[in-house]
Amino acid sequence: MTSENYRTVKGDVGMVMSPTGSSTQGSPLTPSTSKPIQELPGVNYYFNNNKKSKTKCLIILSDELIQAGWAKCWSKRENRPYYFNRFTNQSLWEMPVLGQHDVISDPLGLNAAPASGEGAGDGSLGNGQRKRGPSEEASQGGPNSFKRPKVEIPVTPTTPTIPISPNTPGAKPWNSSSEDKQGQATTPVPAPYRPSVVYWDLDVQTNAVIKERTTFDYLPPHPEIELQRAQLTTKLRQHYHELCSQREGIEPPRESFNRWLLERKVVDKGVDPLLPSECDPVISPSMFREVMNDIPIRLSRIKYKEEARKLLFKYAEAAKKMIDSRNATPDSRKVVKWNVEDTMNWLRRDHSASKEDYMDRLDHLRKQCGPHVTAVAKDSVEGICSKIYHISTEYVRRIRQAHLNLLKECNITVDGAESPEVQDRLVYCYPVRLSIPSPPQPRVELHFENDIACLRYKGEMVKVNRGHFNKLELLYRYSCIDDPRFEKFLSRVWCLIKRYQVMFGSGVNEGTGLQGALPVPVFEALNKQFGVSFECFASPLNCYFKQFCSAFPDIDGFFGSRGPFLSFSPVSGSFEANPPFCEELMDAMVMHFEELLERSSEPLSFIIFVPEWRDPPTPALTRMEASRFRRHQMTVPAFEHEYRSGSQHICKREEMYYKAIHGTAVLFLQNDAGFAKWEPTTERIQELLVAYKISGRTLSSPGPSCAVAGDRDFKPGHERSASLDTSGGRDSSSPVDKSAPEMANV
Repeated sequence: MTSENYRTVKGDVGMVMSPTGSSTQGSPLTPSTSKPIQELPGVNYYFNNNKKSKTKCLIILSDELIQAGWAKCWSKRENRPYYFNRFTNQSLWEMPVLGQHDVISDPLGLNAAPASGEGAGDGSLGNGQRKRGPSEEASQGGPNSFKRPKVEIPVTPTTPTIPISPNTPGAKPWNSSSEDKQGQATTPVPAPYRPSVVYWDLDVQTNAVIKERTTFDYLPPHPEIELQRAQLTTKLRQHYHELCSQREGIEPPRESFNRWLLERKVVDKGVDPLLPSECDPVISPSMFREVMNDIPIRLSRIKYKEEARKLLFKYAEAAKKMIDSRNATPDSRKVVKWNVEDTMNWLRRDHSASKEDYMDRLDHLRKQCGPHVTAVAKDSVEGICSKIYHISTEYVRRIRQAHLNLLKECNITVDGAESPEVQDRLVYCYPVRLSIPSPPQPRVELHFENDIACLRYKGEMVKVNRGHFNKLELLYRYSCIDDPRFEKFLSRVWCLIKRYQVMFGSGVNEGTGLQGALPVPVFEALNKQFGVSFECFASPLNCYFKQFCSAFPDIDGFFGSRGPFLSFSPVSGSFEANPPFCEELMDAMVMHFEELLERSSEPLSFIIFVPEWRDPPTPALTRMEASRFRRHQMTVPAFEHEYRSGSQHICKREEMYYKAIHGTAVLFLQNDAGFAKWEPTTERIQELLVAYKISGRTLSSPGPSCAVAGDRDFKPGHERSASLDTSGGRDSSSPVDKSAPEMANV
C-alpha cells in the first residue's frame, strides 16, 4: 500500500487511531450519533462504517513504534486492520518489528558522522552504521532539491489482493465516490485469491549495496509501441527463417535467434531494449557458429543403428552436393569427393556395422570434409548474419521514431528530461527509476478464465496464471513510485508479458530455457546458508527474491528490477547467478564478476550455476576455474537435479519442474571479506546438496527429443548437442588444477 491508499482509507474511516486511544484527526464523530464515546486508555480503537460504531482492539503499539511513526488503521476494502508509517508511507498487515522496517540510506555507515559511544548498546548497528531516528530520516528530503530514492524494506501482506484499476472492467477505483462507498458497504467483499503453491519469497530483505545512481533515460513503455515492436520482431524471425532456407537449405537452428538477441545485447550500444542496432562486430559469432554447425545437414541425437546409418548417408550426400554447387577450390573438391565415395563404398559392403561404427565413421567424415564445407559456406552464412542485423537496425529506427512521436503528442520532452543529482554514498540497491515521465496509458481489458488472467489490448491477448498475476501486483506495489493508484498497472503488465513472449518466440516450448530457474528449496538453502538475497539473472515472472537484475529495465523496473547485471555494480552482498546459457553472455558475466571482486573490500560473494560442458569447456567455465577468487566448486550430475520451467507463469503445476539433462557446475567466487562471511564450509555445502534432492513433480525436458549439434547454449531443459562419441558427449571428469581450492563431485 502507498500513501495514496492510506489517504483513501482515512476517507473511509474518518480517522487514524493511536495506541493511547486518541485520534490523530481529533475526536471521532460517528455518523449516527453525536454523543462522544468514552475511550479506554491503552486500547486501540478503529471505526467500522458497516456497524456505525467504534471497535476496540486489544493489540497495543509500543511507545517505540509510535515514535517511529507507526499507527493502526482500518482497511474497509479488506475489512481488517493494518499498520501505517507516516514517515516512510509503508503499510503492513502484520505488527511491525522495530528496526526491521526502517528506511536505509547508508548500510555501511560510510557517510554517517561518528556517534558518541559507537559500537556500544543500541547506538551502533555494525560496520560503523549509526542508528537514525525517523524524524532525522524524514528531514533529509526537506531542504534538498534532490529527492533521494527511498530504499524501503516492505513486508509482503499475508493475503495479497488483485489490484483495482480504473481501467479494469467492472472494478471500482480506489478513490471511489461517497455514493459508491455507501453501496459497497452492503456488498460482501470477495475472499482474496491465495495461490496453492508459491514459488517465491518476497519477504527476504536485500544485503546488496551499491553506490547511489541517477535515473535512467529509457523511454517509458507503452502498449502501442510494444505491439509494434512485437510485430517487427516476429517479422525479423521470419526473415531469418527464409534466409536460412533459401541460402543454405536448412531450418534455422533451434533457439539460435533467441541466443542471437542475448549475444548482441552484450555488445550493443543501441537504444532499443530488445533489438540490437549498434554492435561491433556486425557479424554475430553466436549466429554464425550455430548456422555453420547445421551445414550441410542438422545432426540430431540418435538411438538406434538404423538411424546412425541413415544419418551418415545423408551427411555424405549433402557434403558432396554442397561442394559441387559452390565455388570451391580444386583441392577441396578432390578431398570431399574422395571421402564421400569411400564412405559410400563402406556403407554398401558392410551391413553388420554397429551404431558405434557408424558414429565413428561420421565423426571421421566430418573432420575430413568439415573445413572444406565451412570454407565454401562462410560468405553465405556471414551474409545471413549481416542481413538480419541491418534489418534489425532499420526496425529499431522505426520503433524509436514512433515512440518519440507518441511522447511528443503527450507533450513529453525527451531531450529536456533532467536527471536529479545523486550523492556519493552507499545505499541498499533499489529498482530502476526512469527520468522521462510516463505518458497516459490506454485501456487494457482484464478477465479471468479459471486461474488464468487474460489481458487484452487491440485484440492482442497475453495470459498469466493468477498466482503470478498477484506476484506482479506485489512487486509493483513495492517498486513503482509513479502510479500509487495502479492506473497504469494493467497496461504495464501487458507490456511486460508481451515483451517476454516475443523474446521467447512462438515455437512449442521455444525460449522457455532462457527463463529456467533453480528449485525453491535450493533458493531457501542459498539464503539460509550463504545469505543470498539477490538474483543476477531473472525477471519479474521467474524471480524468487524481490531484488534482481533482468534484461529489460524500461519495463521490469516497475516490478523491482535493478537493471541489466552487466551494468550493475554492487559493492557488497551475496548473489546467485544462473545465466541464460549463451557462451558470450556467460563469458562477459565472469569478467564482470572478477572486476567487482577486485575493486571491493567489502563482503562480496557470487554463487554461479552454469552447465557442465567439457567437450570442449566453455570460456566462462575455464576462466572461473582458473580465477583466484574461486573458493569452492562442485558438480550436480545430470538427471539428478531439477529446474523450474521458464514458462512457470503460464504452465500447469505438474509441468513446473523438469529434470536437467546435463550436469550443472556450481562455483563460489568470493573476495576475502566475502569468504570470511559466507565461507562454503562442508556443513553449508551439505545443506545445499540436501536441498537439491528435494524433488517437485518432474517431467521430461520441455525441449524436443532431438537437439541440435552444437546447441550447448540451451538452458537445462534443452540438450547441448548430439554427441558423436559413444562416451556420452562432454567429459565431466576433466582434470582441474590441484592447487586450486577444493572441487567436489556430487
